[in-house]
Amino acid sequence: MNDHQLLRYSRHILLPEIDIEGQEAIARATVVVIGLGGLGSPVALYLAASGVGHLILVDDDQVEISNLQRQVIHDTESVGLSKVQSAAQRCQAVNPDVKVSTHVQRADYDWLHKQAWFNTGSEDQGLTLIVDCSDNAAVRYAINDVCVQKRIPWVSGAAVALNGQVAVFDPSQQDAPCYRCLYPSLKDDALTCSENGILSPVVGVIGTMQVVEVLRLIAGFGTPQHGYLRTYDASTADWQRWKVPARQSCSCQSGSR
Repeated sequence: MNDHQLLRYSRHILLPEIDIEGQEAIARATVVVIGLGGLGSPVALYLAASGVGHLILVDDDQVEISNLQRQVIHDTESVGLSKVQSAAQRCQAVNPDVKVSTHVQRADYDWLHKQAWFNTGSEDQGLTLIVDCSDNAAVRYAINDVCVQKRIPWVSGAAVALNGQVAVFDPSQQDAPCYRCLYPSLKDDALTCSENGILSPVVGVIGTMQVVEVLRLIAGFGTPQHGYLRTYDASTADWQRWKVPARQSCSCQSGSR
């Protein structure tokens, strides 16, 4: 780590939970952000600012004027651009040292399964993990199934109206639940922001909590949060924490996936 990096990340390095070793782990990490909308905006920005070594941005959408109320990584001049292009420009402006790759792509199972991001476990390469910032159940199940198969940790987030939730899934841990343990058959006709609205800061609250979990996984500080669901209600400012048990009938436990 050079002098410029020591200065840039000095406030992380001052934290005993991170220190130089943790910051170096962050710099070696590869983080895949799927969805560059309301949740993906703070996720990508804070990961770039935190110095994640390789940031991979995945989204098949374009920026629309209705996005700008909450998707703070984009601006008025971004309207009409692909979300990954707009987000990549902002992330590089925040931190030119971060490598940013983009994919204008819907993250289905077949595409995810073919990616070479999952060669995790090497100390030189660093940890690879996924942050789900999508608004689509099929995408979440695809992320879950690939992560279970390849034993990749991932952080899930969702928000609609005045409510949000965050969960960490780590298939590398024995008897860990997966997304299907929590939601065996979630449908895409569930509540959506386009139909039910969204209070703009709620996605910021959830997205920044996702980044906390990502950095906790990478740097290894604090108490692991896999196997828990946390929900937030902006109308009461209440957080609740729920234990998610592994379902023995789920294919992630039987090893059939």
